[in-house]
Amino acid sequence: MAQQRDDAVISSTRDIRLAVAGAGMRGHAYAAEVAELPGVEVVAVAERNPTTLARFAGLFPDAQVFDDWRDLAALPRLADAVIVALPDEHHRDASVAFAEAGYDILLEKPIATSPEDCDDIENAAKANGVSITVCHVLRYTAYTKTLRQLLDAGAIGEVMQIEHLEPIGHLHFAHSFVRGNWGRSVTSHSLLLAKSCHDIDWLLHIMGRPVQRVTSFGSLGYFRPESQPSGASDRCVTCAVESSCAFSAARFYRRGLNNPGSAEEYNALVMAGAVTPEAIDRALETGPWGRCAYLCDNDVVDHQTVQLEFSDGRLASFTLSAFTEGSNRKTRLFGTAGQITGDGRMISVYDFRTLQTTVYDTDELGFDAAAGHGGGDRRLVETFVAALRDDSPEQLTTSIAESMASHRVVFAAEEARRTGTVVSLAPAIA
Repeated sequence: MAQQRDDAVISSTRDIRLAVAGAGMRGHAYAAEVAELPGVEVVAVAERNPTTLARFAGLFPDAQVFDDWRDLAALPRLADAVIVALPDEHHRDASVAFAEAGYDILLEKPIATSPEDCDDIENAAKANGVSITVCHVLRYTAYTKTLRQLLDAGAIGEVMQIEHLEPIGHLHFAHSFVRGNWGRSVTSHSLLLAKSCHDIDWLLHIMGRPVQRVTSFGSLGYFRPESQPSGASDRCVTCAVESSCAFSAARFYRRGLNNPGSAEEYNALVMAGAVTPEAIDRALETGPWGRCAYLCDNDVVDHQTVQLEFSDGRLASFTLSAFTEGSNRKTRLFGTAGQITGDGRMISVYDFRTLQTTVYDTDELGFDAAAGHGGGDRRLVETFVAALRDDSPEQLTTSIAESMASHRVVFAAEEARRTGTVVSLAPAIA
């Protein structure tokens, strides 16, 4: 039974109260951005990992604590909205439950792990009169805003084609998609959905028109037993060739001890539960994070391309790859009057008419494109809070309806990759 809103309880004239379901890396990142905003209070958190919860509680010591999101959702509504940043497989049940409890929702991507579960979430939002905003943070960056302004002003005429690269980075890929939680499609989902539904959504946002056909190619080409170097063992800590291996877990995680606040430090926290030499040694010796990257149970692709044909024949090509440095996304946009080259921060516009190049630096807030998604995390949270205060969800460009459109493309691309076909998408129903 849906719990109806009580607008007398949650008034637009008072401070915004938020709950957080899932205090891991993304939930903590959004909450940290919230902490910078005036008039916003985090009043509750649900998190099953005690170490993660303790880290979160240090930031919000007055928040009510729950070790299961279900307990939070079962209570009368405690806040204006909830940030759902739980493991992906819980998104469907948690989002439906919080929608039925009357919460507006800020939902970490992906929406859910199947088209049917995504539909259930969208239907729950409609049935209960709540808004769901998906954390496609790339739409909110200064880089994207500037890029859209240039395109709208006709800086390169009509965009006919886009070439976009997501360089995942060899160490990040080995951590998350070989040894880590997203390495197996049967317990997680596709790499395209887990890592790059951001990018497909961004391409639709930039093109500003629906996709009509999609195809894709990709496979697990390298992180397999037959690629293991001669003399290697099943664990990095006992491996005779570890020092020369590009995917050494020992080198990667131990480096995090000397880089507080870095990606390595967070990865070490995830794998060990505490960033100490002893804890990391134990995790490398006995846990999944110390396994040889060639002898894991992973099955998701390590390289993939997606080809998109939009409704009027314009094209986009997307590539994701494990075999890169950990760097910013790279994009080239080809127009009838010029070309744009961008990297998440810098935008270079070459004008066919003048043969001149103009460069724009969008790093106005002091973010690089890898930190807080180039400022996208902060702008998303700021816009979400403003929409709550004004009761105007139309301020948000990543509504559940908008995000469902790009998720359908992702699911279609995976179908195309598995079946070796070109998949046509039906026009969206308003």
